[in-house]
Amino acid sequence: MSEALEALAETAGLVWRFHDGAGQWREAPDDSIRAVLAALGLAAETDGDAADTLRSLSEARQRRILPEWMVVRADEAPALEMAAQDAVEWRLECADGSLREGRAEGRLEPGHLPLGRHRLFVGGTVTTLLAAPDRLPEPPRGWGVTLPLYGLRPEAGGGLGTYRDLGRAAGALGGLGAGFLGINPVHAGFPNDPLNYSPYAPSSRRHLNVMHIETGQEGASDESELIEYPEAFARRGKALNDAYALYRAGPADPAFDAWRSARGEELERFAIHQALSDVHGAYWTDWPQEYRDRDGTAVREFAAANDDRVRFHAWLQWRAETQLADAQREAHGAGMHYGLYLDLAVGAHPSGAETWADPEHFARGVSLGAPPDAFSADGQVWGVAPLSPLALAQSGFSVLADTLREQFRFSGLLRIDHILGFDRAFWCPEGLPGLYVMMPKRAMLAVARIEAARAGASIVGEDLGNIPDGLRADLDASGILGCRVAVFEREWQGDRGFRNSSTYDPQTLASFASHDLPTWRGWRKGLDIDWRARIGHMDGEAAQRERHARHDDVEAFGRTIENHEGCLDALHAFLGRSASRLVALQAEDILGLEEQANLPGTVFEHPNWRRRLPVPASAFSSDDRFARAADIMRQSGR
Repeated sequence: MSEALEALAETAGLVWRFHDGAGQWREAPDDSIRAVLAALGLAAETDGDAADTLRSLSEARQRRILPEWMVVRADEAPALEMAAQDAVEWRLECADGSLREGRAEGRLEPGHLPLGRHRLFVGGTVTTLLAAPDRLPEPPRGWGVTLPLYGLRPEAGGGLGTYRDLGRAAGALGGLGAGFLGINPVHAGFPNDPLNYSPYAPSSRRHLNVMHIETGQEGASDESELIEYPEAFARRGKALNDAYALYRAGPADPAFDAWRSARGEELERFAIHQALSDVHGAYWTDWPQEYRDRDGTAVREFAAANDDRVRFHAWLQWRAETQLADAQREAHGAGMHYGLYLDLAVGAHPSGAETWADPEHFARGVSLGAPPDAFSADGQVWGVAPLSPLALAQSGFSVLADTLREQFRFSGLLRIDHILGFDRAFWCPEGLPGLYVMMPKRAMLAVARIEAARAGASIVGEDLGNIPDGLRADLDASGILGCRVAVFEREWQGDRGFRNSSTYDPQTLASFASHDLPTWRGWRKGLDIDWRARIGHMDGEAAQRERHARHDDVEAFGRTIENHEGCLDALHAFLGRSASRLVALQAEDILGLEEQANLPGTVFEHPNWRRRLPVPASAFSSDDRFARAADIMRQSGR
């Protein structure tokens, strides 16, 4: 590697030499480094380009009087040391819209800064002041249930579970003492591609999945175990169009018009994107060239000519938001401390609404993923576009703040998927080995604290995988809970058994597994191993080794929970007495299901995101299995 390329890579925060998740030393080639730099908008095709780019970055940094962003304590008046020889004029645009101005020499004192993101203009540059609490409040000790929203059996009609079903489930579980109800991400998906239904590769994380809207017009009930998405989407789509036709035939609705106006330009862009998708297909990268530019003349003309279709898609978001907000109210009304526990996906689909509306914030030509580890020998490529750390900082972290704020509008507890990406993100250039890109961790954690504090909510960060040194300590210092998944919590010394839950870090949420892992029954039977052998992910010999290892693990876990018969009550009691502040029980385990929701590394080989729960939400409150789980949680002091 040339000196110029290495220096530029270091300046840009690239980490191309690292230990992977299995402990093996890796070094990404120069081609990967150049590709990632290009995705960051930094020219490095030749060594001369790299040298020129490095020089430009250095000169820009020298011109700055203050850093690009600074974290300060909310509700205090900071004193900012400036790199300036003479007095300078400054202007502060506060988060509440107010304006302050002044002149300073050596030290700049902008005055008391309330909670929020403030923009300071000085010396021809802009600095984002992130006024955040040092730490979020510690949540009270409690428990809740996680379940798949798509898998809730609708009370009437078939297809996917609805936001109304979610409210019914929250009311039932809240009445049993649960403090939260966790679900899969409900970000906007791809109604025009019913085979792209993964909740973790959404079209937009700032809007909602309209396929969960309840209309009462879906038709005949579907009692099958697996969801057939093409049929479900067609039925729900027709019901939504019919419902809108009835709405349009009625009197004018000033409430919707006021809501639409308040949501502003960002909603309009999304609605226009959805209307374009109805005509040109789900993915904007396949559209005619003139429609790929959100600000182009062709897009404006299309929106004007298809005003009612744009209005329809805005109306769908209004209906979705109304029903999800109702579900949160039902949860609180039933006594839930947090209510809904929503899930923020790690990224957005590279050809979805979010990247069309805000292309400047995303890196192109790369995907988020993970390096090889003990569970994935070739690593993982997730097929979602990463946010650019350079664009994040330049925009004052607006996209991150807006995305978090949208989740907190409907939840008191938020799971941030793969929060490791707040520290470093693994970028995979197409056809090349991946490498890490350092993210502005301190700033991103501050933004998360700002938005959670604004909403009075708590955060759970999924801190599993190849964990960067110091990240868990930083999460704890921020008051963000980590995850302790019992099947991963091992004593790596001695007999390599499982940790007792009383030793878990208190600032965590404990669970047996997750949506990417086997259920309690499935894990004990090794069904995930059977699936991987069946679809060719491991040969017979490897599968047999895994089965032997699983048998040993089941025995070891039985010793830890003091029960070898696979009693679910013993598992729940083990979780209930954990040191973790929160415990999440999985509905699939409570209901005795064996098959898992998702098998990582598969798309259609395994029926991912398609399994229905066997009982409707309205039956939860009278189901002895839920009542028994709740009683065990009460006995554990939760």
